[in-house]
Amino acid sequence: MLEFRKDYFADERRDDLDVIGKGVQRQDMLGHVTGTTTFFDDHKMAGMGHLKVLRSPHHHARIRHIDVSQAERSPGVRRVIRGADVPRNLNTLLGLIGFGKDDEPSLATTKVRYRGEPIVAVVADSERLAHEALARVRVDYDPLPAVFDVEEALKPGAPTVNDVYPGNAFEYHDRFDHQRVRFGDVEAGFRSADHVLEQRYQMSPIEQAPTETNGSIAAPETNGRFVVYTPTQGLFFSLDTCAKILDVESNALHFVGGTAGGGFGGKVDSLTEPLAILGAMLTGRPVRYVLGREEEMQFGGPRSGERIVIKDGLMRDGRIVARKVTVWFDSGAYTRLTSYGAVKCAAHVPGPYTIPAVHGDFYCVFTNRTPATAMRGFGVTGVDFALECQMDKLAALAGMDPMEFRILNAYRDGDMKAHRREAKNTALVECVQVAAEKARWPIREEFRRASSRTGGGGERARIPPTPKDTSPPKRTAGGSTYTPSVAPPPASSWDRPAASPPATPFQERFAMPPPPPAPMPRPASSQPPAPPPPEPADRREPPPPAAPGPGTTRFSSVFGTRRR
Repeated sequence: MLEFRKDYFADERRDDLDVIGKGVQRQDMLGHVTGTTTFFDDHKMAGMGHLKVLRSPHHHARIRHIDVSQAERSPGVRRVIRGADVPRNLNTLLGLIGFGKDDEPSLATTKVRYRGEPIVAVVADSERLAHEALARVRVDYDPLPAVFDVEEALKPGAPTVNDVYPGNAFEYHDRFDHQRVRFGDVEAGFRSADHVLEQRYQMSPIEQAPTETNGSIAAPETNGRFVVYTPTQGLFFSLDTCAKILDVESNALHFVGGTAGGGFGGKVDSLTEPLAILGAMLTGRPVRYVLGREEEMQFGGPRSGERIVIKDGLMRDGRIVARKVTVWFDSGAYTRLTSYGAVKCAAHVPGPYTIPAVHGDFYCVFTNRTPATAMRGFGVTGVDFALECQMDKLAALAGMDPMEFRILNAYRDGDMKAHRREAKNTALVECVQVAAEKARWPIREEFRRASSRTGGGGERARIPPTPKDTSPPKRTAGGSTYTPSVAPPPASSWDRPAASPPATPFQERFAMPPPPPAPMPRPASSQPPAPPPPEPADRREPPPPAAPGPGTTRFSSVFGTRRR
């Protein structure tokens, strides 16, 4: 019986763990160092066919005609497979849990949306014969305009990349074109701040580059079943995905996992298993489908590129009073897992810091690039890098040590998060203290004595009045509407400069650029900052949420529904 013991995780600050720093032998170490570990490609079967795929040379094009007649007559060819041969030729990975619409074909039929998209598969007696047959396939294309920039893809008149999402943005709950976080009044926070800093960050796509590329071997068993040897990182996820695409019962498939020769998130997409099984179904013999290195780079999904804009309101004493974050995730031509990455990103902002006003917009955008997927912390890693870069810049702007600046703004137990959840088991203060100690980075006594257990709650636990958003996400008949709300900011900007204390050693190493010379800030006496709008008389401050008890209904951030 599987039992989840909450008491194991009751105190996440436990310091008595005994693995790090000790020589612990991995369970699979002996097989690796002796060369006896079995990988999926070690299964050799008599009469095995080899499947290879013809891929699009265009980023975006309409398919006018496909001629496979010469390929079918090529020596050693057992079967040519086209999109019409796939029982359900549209899929999305998270469709198994009802999240998103089926949008990616196993084999393209009418249009290709990124360079490298599969069009025709050939099963032959050898890899060489399969490649020779593919060279005889003739495809006529009408090239179409392509779009590669996330903000350009959302503008009116941009080429439609994904016909399932005509506005080039993933639709959450079939209604909204992006994820949102709203907590407090950020505009009032910016008006009250002594400094306002806005910065733009760009993260490139990252390929997982496993030593072993994606691949699988499928073979007929008795009673109409098929066995599949695969290095997938999600065995039952891949099994159910294949059952859906091939329109068979899941018990007709016998998946055998094993050691993955590197994955890092890149082996959750079921890139080869559906066609390998279909090839075995159509030929009645074992079929091996393994990506070459170029295919792995071109067809295997990377972590998505991310564009991140962060705007912060900062007080002279170093407190962050407002944070606005806009993130565009480049999903490539299809959804795969990027839509979930945007949800994770929304759940992570504003980072592990108590900020009384937070505003976030998170878009999953379609472009004519390789579809993106999971890769080690996707959805969080990129924005976390940007947030911490921003924290260093803010510390320099406030004239503070960056370690002390983080301790000042870190969550304390009892603080209210921007997602209206109470912070518990917080430990950033202690982490920074230990990091400073190990790095021999001097911090002042008051920060060395700070604790995550004290100073939280009270006023910091209050849910602030949050203005109603006057521009809710909309959909038009053609898809999502989008009005760029974030212009490229200057290198740095602030409303009212404060008298700066002497530069710290950190500031000297990471100097901020000087403020732009024009326009000059107006004297406060002649143009006072606009006061925040008055609150309606009937507005009541909402009470803090009660801690959920057993059986309490909880909110699902993915589906927008309540669950037990």
